[in-house]
Amino acid sequence: MPRSVARVTTDRPARYAKQLAAHLGRRIEAHWSEETGRGELTFGAGTGTLEAAPDALLLAVEGEADQLAVLEDVVGRHLVRFGTRDELVVAWQRDNGEPGLVHRNDEPGPENAQG
Repeated sequence: MPRSVARVTTDRPARYAKQLAAHLGRRIEAHWSEETGRGELTFGAGTGTLEAAPDALLLAVEGEADQLAVLEDVVGRHLVRFGTRDELVVAWQRDNGEPGLVHRNDEPGPENAQG
């Protein structure tokens, strides 16, 4: 199944992952473990993982090729919104070598995301 990954540089990866899982958990199945520093997201169109590294939040989404951009957008857009003050950047890279969407704090909505 096609996959896309992003490394989001931040000094608070666990905080953002926990917040993202809690927010998305209102609509999808989402889990975050403080003990392992890992989380899972289950969308109707695919899955996602969150992993807190020492200096970054590692993201991955997996789904059918025609749904990959949708998954990138949902995860990236929400994370960037939470990290406005920290100027987070989510730049997805797809496993087929293509660049995925890019979300930045200075972008007001998904219509400005680049892909």
